[in-house]
Amino acid sequence: MREGSTSPRRWLLCSLFGLLLAACGGVAPEGPSGTTPDDAALAADIAQGRSGAEVTFDAVVASEPADSGGHERFSVTVPDGHILEVDHNNSLAPEVPVHSGDHIVIRGQLYIDPGPRVGVHCTHGHTSRGCPIPGFIQFAGTIYQ
Repeated sequence: MREGSTSPRRWLLCSLFGLLLAACGGVAPEGPSGTTPDDAALAADIAQGRSGAEVTFDAVVASEPADSGGHERFSVTVPDGHILEVDHNNSLAPEVPVHSGDHIVIRGQLYIDPGPRVGVHCTHGHTSRGCPIPGFIQFAGTIYQ
């Protein structure tokens, strides 16, 4: 399928995401320190190739988490249809008990690797070398940082 086209699966995921937000009154929950998701800013950062940008956004988990070298990795679908990889460092933050279809809010640092592979890391409250800003994953009313 060519880049930018919409597959039936992607359309279904995006539709379900929209229904979920509508059912919640269309208002995204606030994270720590009053951070609020800004899905439009995430889309702009991806479009402009702003690797390293601090982002806070809504997502729907698209794949089951897998352990990979001390990181919990899974894919998420964001409102504009992009699929991002999440690299959550479990040596700095607790594991997030998510499954495909779960709604989450993520704050972290955007990365865009050649390929392009788009993802977010630095989703933990304790910063490490290379992660200047504390992040989090919010799921089912709990903040994992």
